[in-house]
Parts: sequence; structure tokens; C-alpha cells
Amino acid sequence: MTPRESAQIEAERTMSSFVRISKITTYVAIAFFLAVASCNFGVEDGPNATGSGYDGSVYAPSNLNGCYNFKCP
Repeated sequence: MTPRESAQIEAERTMSSFVRISKITTYVAIAFFLAVASCNFGVEDGPNATGSGYDGSVYAPSNLNGCYNFKCP
């Protein structure tokens, strides 16, 4: 067997391994995406949702003493 033939065989084997690993990685990534999407990407919804609701009263400016936009009475 010449060096050219052995290099060709090695290149074909490496390429087939690369294609196989690439396919497996793609299938795993798609399966992961579908699993996460089926769980609504982790967003809680419904009547028993905890921690995902917005409470505007928490962020209401309550201690400004009438000063808004740097205009105080």
C-alpha cells in the first residue's frame, strides 16, 4: 500500500466520523430545543405561577416628596 492510498483511506474514515458526529450533535441540539420549547422555555403561566408575575407597585416612586423630574415645589 502506498502512502497516498493509506492517506486516502484515513481521510475517508476521518470524514465519515466527522459527518456522523455532526449529525448526532445536530439531532441532540434539535431534541434539546424541542424539549425546552415544550416546557414553554421555563416561563411559568397559569393560576399557580410563582415569581414570573409583574408587580408594578414595587417600582412605584413613593418617596420622592413631590419632586418629579428635578422640579421640587
